Amino acid sequence: MKYKAVLFDLDGTLLDTIDDLGDSMNNVLKKLNFPQHPIESYKYFVGDGLEILVKRALPQNLPEDIIENAYQMMRSEYGKNWAKKTKPYEGIPELLEGLSVLGVRKTILTNKPDDTAQKVIEKFLSRYDFEIVLGARHGIPKKPNPESALEIAEKMGLSSSEFLYLGDTKVDMKTAQSAGMYPIGVLWGFRKADELVESGAKILITHPLNLLEFYNK
Repeated sequence: MKYKAVLFDLDGTLLDTIDDLGDSMNNVLKKLNFPQHPIESYKYFVGDGLEILVKRALPQNLPEDIIENAYQMMRSEYGKNWAKKTKPYEGIPELLEGLSVLGVRKTILTNKPDDTAQKVIEKFLSRYDFEIVLGARHGIPKKPNPESALEIAEKMGLSSSEFLYLGDTKVDMKTAQSAGMYPIGVLWGFRKADELVESGAKILITHPLNLLEFYNK
């Protein structure tokens, strides 16, 4: 079996988190008397970590202290709202169960803050035996820097070329390429096909169970 493991992105790949993220940030904007955004816009604000999401949602050219205050407010707001509307995408439970039956190892790398990522996985995906879950950690560069992806491969005792990398944004495709993993773009997430292809996706899949075709040939 060439691909012994799958590295998954979280938001927009395994879980549909966009409503809770958008609602939380809009609550912050409302409290600060700034314009709010349609939930659809948040699909383009997310992907690079919570701090960048906040900066993208705020008006341009604000002082750093206001940006930092909004970030802290967002962490608090999302900490209260992260499980209200979030859910696995259709087909994800069946995919994860299918990979387990095949003996394919599973891991997650996300730019969501690590403490939040661990809580989210515990609530929604704990039954699916992910070996390693890594979120954004202080002092360690976020995706698309490949450092954490390579750390996962080393801890699992595998070559990076033995990983399929599943994600929904250009950040994921660039991370996969830099880490030497096989980049697969998913079309049920937050971004469009052209972004994924231009960023290096080898193939695109439209449903989670399409991934099992790599193992059922």
